Amino acid sequence: MIDIYLKRTTSDNADFRLLIKELDADLRQRNGEVMDIYDQHNIIEQIDTVVIAYAGDEPAGCGCFKDYDANTVEVKRMYVRPAYRGNKISAKILTELEAWARELGYTSTVLETGSRQTEALGLYQKSGYVSIPKYGPYIDLPDSICFQKTI
Repeated sequence: MIDIYLKRTTSDNADFRLLIKELDADLRQRNGEVMDIYDQHNIIEQIDTVVIAYAGDEPAGCGCFKDYDANTVEVKRMYVRPAYRGNKISAKILTELEAWARELGYTSTVLETGSRQTEALGLYQKSGYVSIPKYGPYIDLPDSICFQKTI
């Protein structure tokens, strides 16, 4: 097991931007042209609630959240670099995001992932997320799977 430390930051962080470029390339490789539809929902606006996992000085993974409603945040842009997968980094990032959301007074999280992201599906189910009806921009997207968790 490798030593990982987590850093809370914003979407202006250069390591976050680098990881997001890698995430987008990974998603396009897995999902192909359907990403033309999803890309519009993954634009990084100014987000003040970003978590980056580091292995030493190397960024290993990331995630963030944004307001969904008064009580709920939406978890976005979860990613772990291939070389670091299998070390429970995504679970650590998700746990940190949930703790941060609780500190800010939120009581639940929602998220969307694709049916081909098998690792993500396993992570969310193991982390106590339950499947919910598709919401917002994902309602008519056939590959979307949405989850919610009370935090």
